Amino acid sequence: MRINYEEFARRADALRAQIATACAAAGRDPRDVELLAVTKTHPAAAADYAARYGLRAVGENRVQEAVEKRPQLAPASSALRWELIGHLQSNKAKLAAQHFDRIQSVDSEKLLNHLDRAAADLGQILPVLLQINAGDDPAKFGADLADAPRLVEAALAKKNLRVDGLMTIAPLGATPAETADHATRTFVALRSLRDDLAARLGTPLRELSMGMTNDLALAVAAGSTLVRVGTALYGDR
Repeated sequence: MRINYEEFARRADALRAQIATACAAAGRDPRDVELLAVTKTHPAAAADYAARYGLRAVGENRVQEAVEKRPQLAPASSALRWELIGHLQSNKAKLAAQHFDRIQSVDSEKLLNHLDRAAADLGQILPVLLQINAGDDPAKFGADLADAPRLVEAALAKKNLRVDGLMTIAPLGATPAETADHATRTFVALRSLRDDLAARLGTPLRELSMGMTNDLALAVAAGSTLVRVGTALYGDR
């Protein structure tokens, strides 16, 4: 990691301003959109920066990376929450349940079953987000839109899981304009899905984790409650 804390804080301030501008344009309260610092491939100090700035959580893509980093944190960072945003294989569900405060990338009933058992063994309720491939991108993980209602219903039936909402990743396009179009369609599709399911199932599914460094304004406009940002905070990996 090539930046110091002061540079990190400057970048975080700029991102919060960007989020506030997007919220103003959409008629939203910026307090309703959380900034998640993505610390994957960066040292443990990156998480310390996030905690020192006042962010509540960081995101990691790999289970083992978080397992190695968390013991290295400064004592002042102990309250920081860790969220898994990368694909999770079922055979690592137990380890993930032990070391993460929330799993954002739950994309199958098989994984739901493994996480529910792992949480039960730990005597805890594990918060999760369900990853939906709302952009119908063959290169992305996530349940298909058509399968999402069944996955949500299965998740809500698990005694040791708490379903906080949904997550998605927008597809890339061949041009910036095409990428922006894909992102808007993806984010609106996830928001519509959430609204339909919340009304039909009688559960809020409040969290919409969507938007990253290059498309966060589009995500906020569509209703994102959590944007996952790494590059704009820490620089290139």
